[in-house]
Amino acid sequence: MTQLIAGPMATLSHEAFRRLVEKFGGADEYYTEMINAPTLLQKGPFEKYYLMNGPAPEKIVWQLTSKEGQSMAAAVSVLAPLGGIGIDLNMGCSAPEIVHSGAGIAWMLKPQEETFEMVRGVKRAIEKSAPAFRLSVKLRLGAEDFNEEKFYDFCQGLCDCGVQRLVLHPRTQREKLSRPPRRYFVQRLAERLKPREVDVIYNGNVKDAASAAAALSECPSCAGLMISRASVQKPWIFAQVRGTLDDAGANGATDNGLQDLNGGRVDLMQTGLNYIELLQEYQPPEFFKSRMQRFFSYYCDNFTFGHYIKSKMLNAATPQEAQERFRAFFEESPADRFKVLQ
Repeated sequence: MTQLIAGPMATLSHEAFRRLVEKFGGADEYYTEMINAPTLLQKGPFEKYYLMNGPAPEKIVWQLTSKEGQSMAAAVSVLAPLGGIGIDLNMGCSAPEIVHSGAGIAWMLKPQEETFEMVRGVKRAIEKSAPAFRLSVKLRLGAEDFNEEKFYDFCQGLCDCGVQRLVLHPRTQREKLSRPPRRYFVQRLAERLKPREVDVIYNGNVKDAASAAAALSECPSCAGLMISRASVQKPWIFAQVRGTLDDAGANGATDNGLQDLNGGRVDLMQTGLNYIELLQEYQPPEFFKSRMQRFFSYYCDNFTFGHYIKSKMLNAATPQEAQERFRAFFEESPADRFKVLQ
């Protein structure tokens, strides 16, 4: 069965958001937002919020980032008592500030032996502190001048170091989301790693059941789909895709098959208000504004007058003001409140 996985997103992949998604049936796995290993080890004041593992601790994958390997290996002993599925090493983030620090996709650009030694160190830490943990890597194709065979060799090398799952976003470091992902790389990688029983997950541009079916038709050997930004606009997307794939199979699915998802109708106002309430319960006040802004910058795309309400929500200074503005919007545009999912 194809796994549906909630991807890691900075300022979004926290417990409040996971709880919102779980209200609609949830994902099979939840990757946390990037946890900076040195800050975690230094016991920064906000790190406890990155370590929250609800509402489904058994579904959590802890994603680590750092410019050097020792801190990521040391972080394993902190995460081990919290349970979950395992550790993911971020080698895919191409944000300039992350890359310039030596983290994210920079690990794909360093001398291979340095990268492989880092991975081996994390694997040794897992075997010592949390032997049941899975070790995975989320990555891209590499820099703009990447070589296909060298890319596959790099992935084989990661597996030699103990990596058990690869999540591939098939774009290069600088390719924007407007460029279609090259799915054939995911299929070829999955075929190459199949004898080693290493799972390959496809990540990129899955935004509804139809695009999920298209991805699976091009990558039939992948073990699952990772969905990120689309799950913020549509927290019900995992149930929506799962229902459709169960009903129609991977080929020819359409955007329906919702089965028990509230009869196929979503209260968009209440869902947004629920997020604000969950945010206040599971995030610190210092995070309220940035987390609201990031969520509603995607969620407001559901509405006819999305730009108007998005501007209102992005400028809300407090959760209370955001709630008032959100309710007022539906008084002005009552037809936008309910979305029928077909």
